[in-house]
Amino acid sequence: MRKLTLICCLIFFTMSFGQKSIAQESTPAPESVKTSQTPAHFYHLEFVVQEMGADGKSTNSRSYTATVSTDARDRGTSIRTNSRIPVPIGSSSSGSNGTLVNTQFQYIDVGVNIDARNVHELDRQLSLDLVADISSVAASNDASLHQPVIRQNKWQAGVLISIGKATVVFTSDALDSKGSMQVVVTATSL
Repeated sequence: MRKLTLICCLIFFTMSFGQKSIAQESTPAPESVKTSQTPAHFYHLEFVVQEMGADGKSTNSRSYTATVSTDARDRGTSIRTNSRIPVPIGSSSSGSNGTLVNTQFQYIDVGVNIDARNVHELDRQLSLDLVADISSVAASNDASLHQPVIRQNKWQAGVLISIGKATVVFTSDALDSKGSMQVVVTATSL
């Protein structure tokens, strides 16, 4: 009985001492804690969406601006410029002559959506995750077609742009012509 009591006391003493040792090792001393956070910097981003002709010259361009921060807690920035286009999805007859009248519509957002997230500085360059979604209603050559044709260009990538220099980040050929579309970004330090 004495041996059992002695063994239990030793186990209890060892466990108590071991927990204190683990607890002491897991919490660092205040002088050894280092703050590796760098101060946040702010940048003005200018996005230019350019439609290019077959000759490579700009036929149309639109500019959008936003401010981003390199702070890790910053959730990024979003730009939304859209129009809601009604698309008839149902009709009913009206009157005695039986003419069809559109009475049910579904709305489609058409325009520009740009999202910039996870902004970081790398030397004199800015790294960010960028999503650009540009859609428009295409001109229809068929008069019997009552539903709109929507053209859409969507890009998503991590990009690296030089600060103070216009950089083409996305480009693609147009589907309905020999032209193309591109997105140009310029970052300016604030």
